[in-house]
Amino acid sequence: MPEICRFYGIIIRMYLIDKEHPPRHIHIKYGEYEGVMELANFQIIDGALPKKCHQLVKEWAELHQAELIEMWNSQKFHKIEPLN
Repeated sequence: MPEICRFYGIIIRMYLIDKEHPPRHIHIKYGEYEGVMELANFQIIDGALPKKCHQLVKEWAELHQAELIEMWNSQKFHKIEPLN
């Protein structure tokens, strides 16, 4: 599972499509917390994250939404700049 970004102790990954399912989403790990965020509306669709973590990832994902969706569609994974 390629790591897309890491910031403030948050790790963001995206699985290969043959291991995945719709809707387009990212996997988030923060300490003992894990969650799955849908890329269309930034809602947590599986797992649970602290509110501040969810807000930070949502802010980051909004900045990179088109790039994340293209990465999901193309399966050409690369690192994306972290939130500063």
